[in-house]
Amino acid sequence: MEGWTQTMSAGPLLGIAAAAIAVLLVMVIKFRVHAFLTLILVSLLTAFATGIPADQIVPTMVDKFGSTLGSVALLVGLGAMLGKLVEYSGGAGVLADRMISIFGENRAPFALGIASLFMGFPIFFDAGLIVMLPVIFAVAKRLGGPVLLYAIPAAAAFSVMHVFVPPHPGPVTASELYNANLGLLLLVGIIIAFPMWMIAGYFWGRVTARQHPFKLSDALFGEVDDSEVSNPPTVGTVLAMLLLPMVLIFMNTGLDFLRSLGMVDSSQGWYHVLSALGRTPIALLISTLVAMWVLGTRRGESGNALQKLLDSALGPICSVVLITGAGGMFGGVLQASGIGDALSDSLNDIGLPVIVAAYLVAAIIRLAQGSATVALVTAAGLMAPAVSGGDFSSLQVVAITLATAAGSVFAGHVNDSGFWLVGRLLGMDVKTTLQTWTVQQAIESLVGFVFACIVFVIF
Repeated sequence: MEGWTQTMSAGPLLGIAAAAIAVLLVMVIKFRVHAFLTLILVSLLTAFATGIPADQIVPTMVDKFGSTLGSVALLVGLGAMLGKLVEYSGGAGVLADRMISIFGENRAPFALGIASLFMGFPIFFDAGLIVMLPVIFAVAKRLGGPVLLYAIPAAAAFSVMHVFVPPHPGPVTASELYNANLGLLLLVGIIIAFPMWMIAGYFWGRVTARQHPFKLSDALFGEVDDSEVSNPPTVGTVLAMLLLPMVLIFMNTGLDFLRSLGMVDSSQGWYHVLSALGRTPIALLISTLVAMWVLGTRRGESGNALQKLLDSALGPICSVVLITGAGGMFGGVLQASGIGDALSDSLNDIGLPVIVAAYLVAAIIRLAQGSATVALVTAAGLMAPAVSGGDFSSLQVVAITLATAAGSVFAGHVNDSGFWLVGRLLGMDVKTTLQTWTVQQAIESLVGFVFACIVFVIF
């Protein structure tokens, strides 16, 4: 923040952060104050308590709220429209039936998770989850089981791929800061992604579904009577609609991957055009427009009916978008206050092994300000001199990069916009989201760190 430097030490800042989170949880869980209002109020109080200049508090809050909305609102809005088209046309039900017939009822959560792992290679966490939700809901509806049994493995798959595997921006940027071999990072990331997902996604999904066996809520996409769908699309058509944004986004992330390797010139005009078409909001826009014709107009739906259908997709997700934006605001205020920097600077002085220090620095920044990508990039920047000054092999540098990524995903909670996104999309209150998603993120983080340490020790 220009013209202002935080003068508080790590101790008071840590106390303020802990108190802010405690107040937020008490207000939401005990007194049932709406999460949107609570997040705004606690962000304001935290900004005053940490000494952010009064004339910069509101601009900081609005800026962080707006930057979060800028990424989330487009993704959730367009993803909800695409999901509504897939659901309303009967496509989600068709695909769910085919998956159940191929894999069986008992393997449905496993199949959803594997599909999400593949989709998560090029597509961001939030966009991927939104696109997969109609299929997840359709499977849960068909089988009548707890929705978390099917949703947690899928959501965890997207999280694992987004945090640990290039060409996602976090690991790519960290690899550049650490000067890690990007090809090796991709190879090792893919190898550990499956066992990491099995433990933190598939097995945890089964455990948490037994602990919270609530059934499907139809708040997001509405209730569709498949018996009223006279001409549902084929499985191939539905898969094409779901894979279209994945292909477009893969084009963009693949170009960025090639740029980082020095294989393409990013100054060329064609590069910028293809990169723009593969940006997640544009990819979802193109996919939604194509779906309007394939799943709507071509099936005989009129223009007015399609307009009303798409409009009905936006109402239920307004609360999701606003609360997620407010969660980003809270995390942004904590970041602007210097809490994460103060804690990581203190930890750097302890003298831990580099791989342990990288993990802990990233975990503390994650807990302090919420964003996994910010935690990963910030921690990598802080630890880069120690890594470059050490006598590490190429695989050990990759292991340190993965350990930093593991720390950056640790225990996402109320200052993480993703926490609110997952909780609201799946119809969970704050307490249930803490017991399910926050714990999942902690397990994913610890398992990822163990695998990184194994790679570090062996190689």
